[in-house]
Amino acid sequence: MWRQAFAITGLSIRSIPERWAPSLVIVIGLAGVVAVFTALLAMAVGFETTLKATGRHDAAIILRGGSDAELNSALDRDSSDLVKQEPGIRPGADGKPLASVELVVIAELVRKDDVKSGANITVRGVEPAAFALRPQLRIIAGRNFTPGLRELIVGRGVLAQFQGADLGQIVRMRGSEWTVVGEFASGDSHESELWTDINVARSTFGRIGSSSVLAALDGPDGLGRLKAAIAAEPRLSLDVLREDDYFSGQIQQFRETIGVLAGVVTVIMGLGAVFAALNSMYAAVASRGKEIATLRAIGFGGFPVVVSVMIEALLLALGGAVLGALIAYLLFNNLSVSTLGQNFTQVVFSFRVTPELVVRGLVIALLIGMLGGLLPALRAARLPVTTSLRES
Repeated sequence: MWRQAFAITGLSIRSIPERWAPSLVIVIGLAGVVAVFTALLAMAVGFETTLKATGRHDAAIILRGGSDAELNSALDRDSSDLVKQEPGIRPGADGKPLASVELVVIAELVRKDDVKSGANITVRGVEPAAFALRPQLRIIAGRNFTPGLRELIVGRGVLAQFQGADLGQIVRMRGSEWTVVGEFASGDSHESELWTDINVARSTFGRIGSSSVLAALDGPDGLGRLKAAIAAEPRLSLDVLREDDYFSGQIQQFRETIGVLAGVVTVIMGLGAVFAALNSMYAAVASRGKEIATLRAIGFGGFPVVVSVMIEALLLALGGAVLGALIAYLLFNNLSVSTLGQNFTQVVFSFRVTPELVVRGLVIALLIGMLGGLLPALRAARLPVTTSLRES
């Protein structure tokens, strides 16, 4: 039986070039399904990778109670100064608590791909400890800003997506002018920000307090001690989160949205691909009707016929999946884009076409190929030999 199946399959595969048009329909249809599915999930993976790289497990972010983002949080100076004195915060090289009081303000820059409208960008005012808390951040061009001056350092993601913030340029924000003196890279969402001295940001934008405090945790129990101390302080009503947990919370909603979108698009396109495969495989079976009938007349069973049709459908599906994955990789892998983050400001990230996504695309294509080949295969095996010869 299996020898018969292999023999018929060999004949079927060799005849594919003679039926190139219907075979191409299957390949192109499934290539489109896999390419779109992979591209959508590559966007989610890229965004998730960027935010996950931002948060550290040994650091805590302190926000006003009930705030879900830095933009919605507001701390007065007394509260932020008090937080820095609480137990659970690791001391820095100078012996002082390693913590940075930070202010988040929204500014606007013009996108390179849409010069008619601007987009929200995060301006982050920081203290000197911010750089020790983020050792991955490094100046790659120019220099760091000078405290007390209206100077900015700009993330390389901003420079990739927006105009008007190149090294040496003047950025105008809310009636004030700032000089870009440096470019930095960090490999995370901070590359979508403009950084400056927090006191200059306060005076320029009319802010008294801050948005958050980022603090290094002192040992495995640092978070628990810091939470307990803040909860016991009646003058404070604050939320304390591990930094990586804070950014993981921002990922969830975006991942769910993209997951639903990818599922809906894949189902719609997949149904079209199934019908295309059904039509093509029925045509393939019909074109080989006399051949199949002759084989069955000389003793070949129905099962080998089913196997041969299914293998042909799966091979065509596999070809379409490989083509779709290749298209997605060439067009989208490392493609830099931006989208709104938790603070209603742009987060710049790159698509990531990973091996896992490629495998998932291959599985979907093979399932569609299996569905598209099953009914034609059963018909070819069940159709009486005399009927098949007469139809041919």
